[in-house]
Amino acid sequence: MKPIDPKALFRLSVLGPLVSRERLARGELQQLVREIAQREYTIPGSRRRHIGEKTVEAWFYTYRREGIEGLVPKTRKDHGVCKLTPALQEAILAAKRDNPRRSIRQIRDLLTAAGVAAKDSLSRSAIHRLLQQQGLSQMTGSASLPEEKRSFVTEFAGTLWYGDVLHGPSVSVDGRLRKVYLVSLMDDASRLIAHSEFCLGETALDIEGVLKQALLKRGLPLRFVVDNGAAYRAQTLQGVCARLGIQLIFCRPYAPEGKGKLERWHRTCRDQFLSELDLRRIASLDDLNARLWAWLETVYHCTPHSGLGGLTPLERYQKDLPKIRSLGPRAAQLDDLFYHRISRYVRRDGTVSYLGQRFEVPFELSGRTVTLVVDPHAKRVVGVENAAGELIGSATPLDTLANLHRTRRKADAAEATDDVRSGPNRVELARQQYYGDPEA
Repeated sequence: MKPIDPKALFRLSVLGPLVSRERLARGELQQLVREIAQREYTIPGSRRRHIGEKTVEAWFYTYRREGIEGLVPKTRKDHGVCKLTPALQEAILAAKRDNPRRSIRQIRDLLTAAGVAAKDSLSRSAIHRLLQQQGLSQMTGSASLPEEKRSFVTEFAGTLWYGDVLHGPSVSVDGRLRKVYLVSLMDDASRLIAHSEFCLGETALDIEGVLKQALLKRGLPLRFVVDNGAAYRAQTLQGVCARLGIQLIFCRPYAPEGKGKLERWHRTCRDQFLSELDLRRIASLDDLNARLWAWLETVYHCTPHSGLGGLTPLERYQKDLPKIRSLGPRAAQLDDLFYHRISRYVRRDGTVSYLGQRFEVPFELSGRTVTLVVDPHAKRVVGVENAAGELIGSATPLDTLANLHRTRRKADAAEATDDVRSGPNRVELARQQYYGDPEA
């Protein structure tokens, strides 16, 4: 499976509030574009923190026409080449630094009126590229109105899920106490917990494991709202959502109200589950999760909820079963979607290392760097792929005892000898030069 370009995944995450809408009301596009452009981002391969409104709008229309492939960056033929004279470049930068609120049009008109540049000789794109290279392309200093926040609920179950992590207690794992973390996914319309599980960490791998179980149990959501942390921005998680048609939306930093319903669920979990938990009876992480799942299915999902008009989360969820997207044929391919791709060097004995274990791959790959397809949850190597994402070989755990009795392929001695004799022979040429050619 060909990997998705990481910059395309980033651009799709930026467009989340736009592409996740089924319909856009009149004027709503520009409003959302303006809000997206005002946020700060960690842009791959760039030190900039903001994205221009026109750029966001261009990405949106490109995604509508071409899908995620259209978001892959295209290198300009004149990349890195500025055709403006040094004097003109300095004048443009000085005009922008003098008044950061000046637009490109204002800068062009100012330089033309001052006689620095001839009329119609300055293109908008040339000025924009120069300002962008210098980190001056954003207009700063504008006043902002207080942000409007409103409570909402989606009409149907399966439209929107939330994901978040709650710090849990310490339990015995392999004979020592380890802190655990509760990773939960909640449906907005029904308040149903699609899946929740205590994990030993709050990494992208833990979140992916919980998401996989939630998809198998509750189908495909249209949108998935998560924190802005590094774990949720992992390329593997973004790739899974992109391939399944799930719009991954990131909350703004320091804005927990964006997931208020899930925050309320965390309080319920602390008050009704964690406070009642007798840790002396918990022998392992599996033991803790078994109690959590029993409490969810028999207590939480079956308790009437005031925000649901007296319905239980399970009853509200079941009302919309016909509208929820099922995995369908993709269920058989779900494991493959959650596989990770990593680069490894193949040793001369045809083995690679993964998590401290050695696996054998096709011997022809020895001495090459390959892409391993791994199941990070089962901690095994599935196979080897080429650059096009095509499987080119399997991988099996190294069995040194079996290799002792395995018949090895050897080089053909006759062919090797013929190869040596078929070309020029330096030794024979030296003999002929020193003693003369006996056939002459």
